Amino acid sequence: MSLLLWRKPQGLMTTLVLPSADTAMMNLFLEHVSQTFADFFLVIQVDQAGWHHAKTLMIPENIRLLAQPAYSPEVNPVEHLWEELREKYLHNKVFASLDPLVELLCNGLGELTAAPERLRSMMLFPHFRIEA
Repeated sequence: MSLLLWRKPQGLMTTLVLPSADTAMMNLFLEHVSQTFADFFLVIQVDQAGWHHAKTLMIPENIRLLAQPAYSPEVNPVEHLWEELREKYLHNKVFASLDPLVELLCNGLGELTAAPERLRSMMLFPHFRIEA
């Protein structure tokens, strides 16, 4: 699970590669994001996965989750990130174990983190733009 966040004027992405996708991992992720961006109030768009609205989900004070409509991945910017990773980093590859996959995934995420304008072009949907 990944989350992309930006600070003006430069881009910034934070990611965690976690062993599973469940409420416990979502709690770890939200705490990481909350601490990383402690000086900001964050609105994070999430899909309808069960761990995004579980009763045991602990949402930090500086985060609000915004649920996207069910069955609508096209409005979820992180889907563009996954598409980019599949096409540019993971295409036509077979892995003997999980370790080389995680290494390649981390390398791809690192390259994308170093290219904030590329990230913005893929993920900054018009409904996320707030002019102050």
